[in-house]
Amino acid sequence: MASMTPTIFVIDDDPAVRDSLALLIGTQGMRVQTFEHAEAFLENFRPDEIGCLVLDIRMPQTSGLALQDMLNLQNIQMPIIFITGHGDLEECRRAFRGGAVDFLTKPINAVQLLESLKKAIRISIQQQKQEAETQEVRQKLERITERERLILRYVAEGRSSKEIARELALSPRTVEAHRAKLFEKLDINSLAELVRFYLKALDAVQPVPAQDTTQ
Repeated sequence: MASMTPTIFVIDDDPAVRDSLALLIGTQGMRVQTFEHAEAFLENFRPDEIGCLVLDIRMPQTSGLALQDMLNLQNIQMPIIFITGHGDLEECRRAFRGGAVDFLTKPINAVQLLESLKKAIRISIQQQKQEAETQEVRQKLERITERERLILRYVAEGRSSKEIARELALSPRTVEAHRAKLFEKLDINSLAELVRFYLKALDAVQPVPAQDTTQ
């Protein structure tokens, strides 16, 4: 399990830059790890880490923008603050299109960097919270059958037990039994909670995978 303490990952091929940034970040009480290149970072990084990257945009082997692309392709949501000694407008645009939090030029302004770090950490914490909620929704969905998922949808849409029964060729009593099972399996106590869960499920699973239809 990854540490819940946010970590600032500094990736820059210049040792002087790495050392100065690590010193600055460390004096603010933040945990920091430094890497000479993207490959070293990838060997040690865990996708569920809370934190952010302070990433040099131009490096030998894998550039900062290439690393950003790699993380995006793997759907790894790690906020990135780019740093560069060259204020290239197109690189800046590409970085922000890829979701960068900030784009700072060297020499780095300490106040600006620390403000960007605070913003990035807030984003990372929110991302991890959303991911945890999504995983919880998916785990709960695995507890119910396909028929129960259909009933979940119909109930969330506001249909009555009689309407659902006609739609699925069931008795209203059977529908009520399925509803009761839904509340039990999903650990839900009210219709409002059920509707909120359904809305979260729409975001968490697209489409919802089919399960056993015999139950």
